[in-house]
Amino acid sequence: MLGTFALGSSFYIGVFGVLTIGALLLISGVIQLVSSFWAGKWSGMLLNLMISIFYIVVGYFILENPGKAAAVLMVLTSAMLLVSGIFRCVVAMTSRYQDWGWVLLNGIISIALGVLIYRFVEDRSVEAITKSLWLIGLFIGIELLFNGWTWIMLSLGLRAAGDEDASE
Repeated sequence: MLGTFALGSSFYIGVFGVLTIGALLLISGVIQLVSSFWAGKWSGMLLNLMISIFYIVVGYFILENPGKAAAVLMVLTSAMLLVSGIFRCVVAMTSRYQDWGWVLLNGIISIALGVLIYRFVEDRSVEAITKSLWLIGLFIGIELLFNGWTWIMLSLGLRAAGDEDASE
């Protein structure tokens, strides 16, 4: 359901995702800044203080310019999709559990989306950066949709296998 919703409003999902990441970094930076003064040792305080300042600065930059932040997040999304797709394919082909083909298909789609995002990011034009928000939402929607279908098909396969075992 979330995948279908994300496909229907991909630009807004992209904007919401980028702004949420920026806000969460900013909020967690402020909380960590306050908690850094509660550390028992100077070394602990210094590390927490440095991390909190980093979180605050990065969160501010993301909220200040979500278009450029979206381009950076696209690279991270590409890497996430590539790694998770490769992992899914390897596990599906080595384990060969009930309905493993759906997991393999999900992995192949994740790899394809990761490659498409990476190819899109190579074009560093202003138009590419402005389309980043829409593309992030679209590809995450596709990933969510296929991931949901994979879980549905796996659960139906397990249910059928359980019914066969019960009848024997």
